Order: sequence, then C-alpha cells, then structure tokens
Amino acid sequence: MAKDKCEQDLDRDLADLPPELRWREWMRRIEAVLFASAAPVSREDLSRVVGQGASVDLLVEDLFADLEGRAFEIAKVASGWMFRTRPAYAPAIRAAADVGDQLLDLSEFDVAVLSAVAYHQPITRDGLKDIFGKEISRDLIGRLHARELIGTGPRSPRRGAPYTFVTTEQFLITFGLESLQDLPDTEQLTDAGLSD
Repeated sequence: MAKDKCEQDLDRDLADLPPELRWREWMRRIEAVLFASAAPVSREDLSRVVGQGASVDLLVEDLFADLEGRAFEIAKVASGWMFRTRPAYAPAIRAAADVGDQLLDLSEFDVAVLSAVAYHQPITRDGLKDIFGKEISRDLIGRLHARELIGTGPRSPRRGAPYTFVTTEQFLITFGLESLQDLPDTEQLTDAGLSD
C-alpha cells in the first residue's frame, strides 16, 4: 500500500521540464534506483520512475555511456540491471575493504561441478557421478547450495525420484550472465583450453 502511495506522489512525466532536462532527470532516477538496490532491477520496476512512453532501454544505454571511465558500470544480469565495480578495481577493493565474506572461495573442482550443473541441468548426483567418474559429496552440493549458486530442481522420473540440481538467479548474478544462453558454448570452451 505504501509503495502505491509513493508511486502516486511521484511526478513521472515531468511535463514542466524541457525535454533534455526531463531525460537527464529520468536517467538520474534510474541511477538512484540501481545504486540503492543490491539485486538486479527489472525493466518493469525501472519504468515506474519514468514518464509514459520513455524507453527504459535507451535511458539505461545513455546512463551506461555517461558512466564511461568511472570505477563502476551498469551490468545486465539475470532479470534486470545492477551496478557493478569494474573488474580492474578488484585488487584495490580487496586491499582497502573487508570483502572476505563476499568472495566465492571455490576450488577448481567446485567450479567444475557448478559448470556441469549449469550445462546439464536439471541433473542428479548420479548424473554428476557419470560426468566425473566419482561420487560428488553432499558437502560440495551443500556448499554450492549455501552460496545460492544452485537450487533444487524437479524430482527425476527415475526410481526413487532423486532430486535434481539447477543453477539459480544468484548464479547468473555472480557470473555476470543475463541468461544461461550467455554461457560459452563447447567450441569456445575447447578454444580456451577448458574442455577436451
């Protein structure tokens, strides 16, 4: 109810401003919303702060250009957009800020299992065993689940109806992907020496 009241109080159209100032104000509103949000913000949510007929995509594009050369950027991930620090500044952040609890700290094998889930989802632990030739521990699955990188998928139609595992929206956010379609294909992995 309070959200609806705030939307009603917001002058979205800004008809009293000249077009170039109106556009700039809409860009700043989108910037403020993205800055304040820890999760991706959808097109639908951003459209609530701009006038009718304003293109959220064009506003985000202009804001992206406006941020050129800054330490942060807008990234399209999962179901919307969010601010991200540019990778070049990661060492400076680690040196000055306590970000230890934000680091993934995944082993090479953890990443391999996560990749197998991403490429073969929904997949059971037996399916992972077939890929790796060994049992995948419940602890490893638990670590990936605790970091919200994988979730429980539909039950397998096989005997015993084992659980399957799938990637999550957090997986997309963590790896900067808009969708699973953005995963490298097998040819790209082979070219990079990551697959045989």
